[in-house]
Amino acid sequence: MIRRNPSGHLPQVHDTAFVDPTAILCGKVVVEENVFIGPYAVIRADEVDAHGDMEAIVIGAGSNIQDGVVIHCKAGGGVRIGRGSSIAHRSIVHGPCTVGDNVFVGFNSVLFNCTVGDGSVVRHNSVVEGCSVPPGFYIPSTANIHSDAELAQIERVTADEACFSESVAQANMELVKGYKRIRNEF
Repeated sequence: MIRRNPSGHLPQVHDTAFVDPTAILCGKVVVEENVFIGPYAVIRADEVDAHGDMEAIVIGAGSNIQDGVVIHCKAGGGVRIGRGSSIAHRSIVHGPCTVGDNVFVGFNSVLFNCTVGDGSVVRHNSVVEGCSVPPGFYIPSTANIHSDAELAQIERVTADEACFSESVAQANMELVKGYKRIRNEF
């Protein structure tokens, strides 16, 4: 469902993107080309700052927002998901937040008030809040990172993790094509 927010903003979805009919996109949302937005995802840009303004939620080209993901912004803050990134099932990305290009965020993870650098991997059930993850870092499953100081103990992404992230992004690019092809069947 595509709908306006109380400020009158309507999501902008590129013609090549696929948005599942059960997903909800509300407000100042920009979905770039070849994006996959899965069932029951909610992407909602409707809160304004003290001046009545808000930044957009932008989903970069070739990214995938999987089943049950919630993306929202606090008090007008924005969210930027880079190109070729994967936000896995039931994750929460709450702005202000920037996720770089080719990032993998695992199931049930939470990102809030943070930056995740290009090529990083945040594995399942992890929390990243109030810090800047440099490019190429690997946040292990169930990790809770709440400061830049805690990042000193974090490893770099291995070739296997990078390959896995790329395979998830590629699989979802194929889903965009497949669902666009059969879109009139449901």
